[in-house]
Amino acid sequence: MLVFWKHGYEATSLNDLTSALGVPPSSIYTAFGDKKGLFLDAVDCYLSGPVTSQSIIDGAADGKDAAWGLLKAAAIGFTGEDTPAGCLLASAAISCSDQAHDVKEALAAIRGAIEKQLREKIENSLIADVLPDEPDAEALAAHTMAVIQGLSTLARDGAERAKLLRVAETAMLVWPKTRLKKA
Repeated sequence: MLVFWKHGYEATSLNDLTSALGVPPSSIYTAFGDKKGLFLDAVDCYLSGPVTSQSIIDGAADGKDAAWGLLKAAAIGFTGEDTPAGCLLASAAISCSDQAHDVKEALAAIRGAIEKQLREKIENSLIADVLPDEPDAEALAAHTMAVIQGLSTLARDGAERAKLLRVAETAMLVWPKTRLKKA
């Protein structure tokens, strides 16, 4: 996972993978079928950490809190001491050749599913009257995902965690103020 995260899908060679895993190429083919199979398993591993986008969204009080949780987790996760900078989902296959188009589509589908889950949380917040009904749930969810991808790029360019957190805080300024609940 870390090798793909650092170098991206296509730039990671079979030699890189066998060296990192300490196995012969035949073992990769036997266990995963091919490089793509290993990559998709690495993505599953990346998505199954102790804190996931789903757990952040599900555990948030409302859509705004979910967006903030995702942004904050991204800023922290993209600047980890033991991991490559940035996001595996945002950088591993953004630019791919035609041969890796299916990998690019798989990652886009994962990002799209996260955005959909966030949009639904925002819509539920609107229904529950937590947010004013003027916001565009689709635009707020897409904005959050766009900022997360931007945070990944900034991290890969060497930005420190404090800067990413300031960018995340600034991104939250587009959110409408919540209304006070009537007693």
